[in-house]
Amino acid sequence: MALPTSHLHILLTLATEDRHGYSIMRETEEITDGHVKLGPGALYAALGKLVDGGLVVETEDRPAPELDDARRRYYRITDAGRTALGLELQRLNKVIAYARNADLGWSPT
Repeated sequence: MALPTSHLHILLTLATEDRHGYSIMRETEEITDGHVKLGPGALYAALGKLVDGGLVVETEDRPAPELDDARRRYYRITDAGRTALGLELQRLNKVIAYARNADLGWSPT
């Protein structure tokens, strides 16, 4: 089953490093060239589902505690989250391959 867009992008951003909510929002907007913008409500609803599903955990670790705001909550992708992300990326690769082979007059740039 396909991951919701918000879940996909959250997992993508967490695959490279632990992040707090605002960092997840900024990175998602950057990697999608502004096409996906997660507001606080959508972000934390999605994070709640990802935590409940065991794909993400909240962590007490802080990358730079001396530079950090203690109110920030940091998140980390789990092994199950990495597996789910990998499966979703495989699914998307198949979709792209199909589109390329179907001669739709479209090519990814």
